Amino acid sequence: MKQVVQNYKSGELAVLDVPVPGCKPGGVLVRSAYSLISTGTELMKVSEAGMSMLGKARSRPDQVAKVMQSVATNGVPATYRKVMGKLDSYTPLGYSLCGVVEQVGAGIDDVKVGDFVACAGNEHALHAELNWVPRNLYAPVPDGLAPRHAAFGTVGSIAMQGVRRGEPQLGDVALVIGLGLIGQLVVQLLVASGVRVVGVDPDPARCGLAARLGAAACDDPASAAVEAAVAELTDGHGVDQVYLAAGGGSNQPVELAARLCRDRGRVVDIGKCRLDLPWNAYYEKELDVRFSRSYGPGRYDPEYELQGRDYPIGYVRWTERRNLACFLDLVARGRVDVEPLISHVAAFDDAVETYRRLTDGDLKAVAVLFRYPEPTGAGEAEAPAVTVPAVPSRRSPARAATTPVRLAFVGAGNYATSMLLPHLAGRDGVELSTVVTTTALSAANAQRKFGFAEATTDLDAVLGDEAIDAVFVVTRHSSHAELTRQALLAGKTVFVEKPLALTEDELAGVLAAVRESGNDRLQVGFNRRFAPLLTEAKQRFGTRTGPASLRYLVNAGRLQHGSWYLQQGTEGSRFEGEGGHFIDTASWLLGADPVSVYAVAPAGNEDVQVVLRYPDGSTATLSYVTTGAPGFPKETLDLVADGKVLRLDDFVRASVHGPEKWVSSRLPRPRDKGQNAELAAFVKAVRTGGPMPVPLESLVATTAATLAVRAGLVGGAPVTLARAR
Repeated sequence: MKQVVQNYKSGELAVLDVPVPGCKPGGVLVRSAYSLISTGTELMKVSEAGMSMLGKARSRPDQVAKVMQSVATNGVPATYRKVMGKLDSYTPLGYSLCGVVEQVGAGIDDVKVGDFVACAGNEHALHAELNWVPRNLYAPVPDGLAPRHAAFGTVGSIAMQGVRRGEPQLGDVALVIGLGLIGQLVVQLLVASGVRVVGVDPDPARCGLAARLGAAACDDPASAAVEAAVAELTDGHGVDQVYLAAGGGSNQPVELAARLCRDRGRVVDIGKCRLDLPWNAYYEKELDVRFSRSYGPGRYDPEYELQGRDYPIGYVRWTERRNLACFLDLVARGRVDVEPLISHVAAFDDAVETYRRLTDGDLKAVAVLFRYPEPTGAGEAEAPAVTVPAVPSRRSPARAATTPVRLAFVGAGNYATSMLLPHLAGRDGVELSTVVTTTALSAANAQRKFGFAEATTDLDAVLGDEAIDAVFVVTRHSSHAELTRQALLAGKTVFVEKPLALTEDELAGVLAAVRESGNDRLQVGFNRRFAPLLTEAKQRFGTRTGPASLRYLVNAGRLQHGSWYLQQGTEGSRFEGEGGHFIDTASWLLGADPVSVYAVAPAGNEDVQVVLRYPDGSTATLSYVTTGAPGFPKETLDLVADGKVLRLDDFVRASVHGPEKWVSSRLPRPRDKGQNAELAAFVKAVRTGGPMPVPLESLVATTAATLAVRAGLVGGAPVTLARAR
């Protein structure tokens, strides 16, 4: 799909081809019909990107303060790399759109495929052909409301929240300073609330527009007509509220607000303007200065925005989503008219040129919409594909570690302390050197229990310690790729728990680190291929000559409430986190990497059905289910080929049926899923400098196949795994 992006370092604007977002539970996948350019916020961001580095610093003193703090904490070189890396990357634009629901995620029952919705959020309502939008950041479009008008939903909610903060009452008089997009909407909302409005803006055209939309008087801020209108409408007392919807570096708006506001009136800041309050003027009138935070209650709360946890209406009457729905209703009933605000409608493909015309002043506009092309028919759509990145060929020779092999752990959560460290603590030839955690107590607990020589919260100290041979990354999924990248660049051998990456960009970043450093010493925790029972069963099955059919049932079960695995917005779906295990096992048994992925998922839960196709015609069907009986075995697997069948029952029993039958011992045995053997192979590779237990090409292919499941769920068609050349 295509998306509008900007490089904040260079100022470059582009329409890029990017992967289609997955439809995660708790939200919907929306195909954009119209998206709205915020001629205030977005153009300010675009303008800042075109500044020099000094200009950027002057425009964002808050970010400069963060940089200085980072320098004090991490030093100049590390801070410089961090800042330059963040600046020299593409960032999205947009936050207000209307589109059609293309796919419904699990847990969503208020909309269906084909419904129009208005969407909000600078991470979810972007200038892009497709967006995944969580529950509390969309609202159904009322019947009869045009999609181009519904695209104003977010900016309308911003204006509405500002009006709510002013607490207007019937008969009040209000002053709106700044008659851009937000200001024009504030004027109409106030008029709809029974408030008489005076508007202020240096642009005569905007003043005329506000007057046509219901303002009692409008003029230039320096005009005596403004003060005269206020005096006439308020009997000389001053306005009840002032709404600051202006931008820029002038202090004139707050000075004008103090002059024209009545005693104990309210001043509400909606826009981003200079707020050097004249103390005497504000003190003597005891003015109530209020800030309006974006779309309403819920903004910046990840539990509300990402996890869909609504606030009880008895405690919070108007949330982000309720504001959005309310604004759409007002537009649908004709109480607010957005059509006169539309200065220009541009084709989405012309986005870069449209931004150029706006920033250069060639296009004078209050509101500009992007119109998106109609989706092509199913027969015309291109087959989706995910690229399997090429593994860099330049690799530094591995060095053998001295004895003992010194290991560091980044993360000491449940999996690390229950499934990995017990196999390493006390192992001959291994020294647990350092454990790194974000909280001091968890590091101290791991040090005490497993005998680490040191415990710290300083990752940089570990990466810079030349005595450490290998680093284990056992943190939350969202941090795996970045921590792996850093450790590879530091020259460490890396063991990272699955998944290696949650996005194609993260995977590319890991391989870029391999390319830059020449260090390809990487292992992902795909332990099942090392399980003794499955290893023996594969050996008993023997080689095959024809295509195979593999069936893998994973009875994953439901997670406990509060598990961080449920944080889909940051940690990916459950399958994205765990699915690599099963794809790797299938690929290892079939002796190849998949060439295509087809995935389907029933509505209402996290179950996923995945079909993998292999070069020789073999197929593997993975059923990852969360709705099965808790007492049923977690993993069962059947491999059929050449008149033989391999059967695995939850790593407790295995059998091979064919010319010769083999059945493992029926005596009770613990479920050994291969962690001990995997760690032994990893330590041996570190100690000897020999090959890693799993080739890097296989790790990359498995990760790409796991990521392709998301694309398959969105597109509803097989996804080709194209090898990069």
